[in-house]
Amino acid sequence: METETEELKIVPRGRNLKSGRKGQNMIAVASGKGGVGKTWFSVTLAHALSAFKQKVLLFDGDLGLANIDIQLGLMAKDDLGSVISESKTLNQVVTHSDKTHCDIIAGRSGSAGLASMPIGRLQILGEDLSLLAHNYNKVILDMGAGLEKSVRILSSLAEKIIVLCTDEPTSLTDAYAFIKIMSMQYPKCNLYIVVNQANSAREGERTYETLLKACRNFLKISPPLLGVIRRDTRVRDSIRSQMPLLSRYPTSEAAEDVVAIARKLISE
Repeated sequence: METETEELKIVPRGRNLKSGRKGQNMIAVASGKGGVGKTWFSVTLAHALSAFKQKVLLFDGDLGLANIDIQLGLMAKDDLGSVISESKTLNQVVTHSDKTHCDIIAGRSGSAGLASMPIGRLQILGEDLSLLAHNYNKVILDMGAGLEKSVRILSSLAEKIIVLCTDEPTSLTDAYAFIKIMSMQYPKCNLYIVVNQANSAREGERTYETLLKACRNFLKISPPLLGVIRRDTRVRDSIRSQMPLLSRYPTSEAAEDVVAIARKLISE
């Protein structure tokens, strides 16, 4: 049986994950639970970064429930499943999305391949992803919900980890659990909070303050707030129509909020 100590020993060639030397262009998006808009946020963030003339790769790491290609109406010829089965290399399954003007590595819905991969294979995938990242300004990793080893290990490769949450108690509890595990296993990881589906900017800030208080009291860390995304009915409409929000409703409140987050990431 693999132990947490064994997991911490996984170090890509030429890099030291525990030392905090990360790829500055890799950003993981995690949530701790499903249903908080993580994939929609990853897609919209990648689109916003592309609009700022960034060359972006969007990686669908939520293999079992992969739906980035579905949200964009994209028919990917190959996906991550081909990489896991070793029939394709990572760079061979890159697909370009004209809608978001970024490259995408699609997952394979209904497959448990990534979650069940041995740590050694996850390490190789992480190494290949790190090498591929050199060709881009930003790489967004849309991670699966939960705390599986694949989520933890691949998230640890990123220089920034965005934890997406809402004001629902279960979302806050699961976001805290994710922050706790990551901060314990990878003390040098850089965690940020984004509050989604907030009724207002101020309510989003109050949600963040609730999570921050728990992190300070019990973990002795203070992950910063990266942004608040206001609740917007046009998000659901854009998803239903398989069109990016920034294309369909570029002046909507949610679109403006994600653009502000992208601008902040570029400035940092």
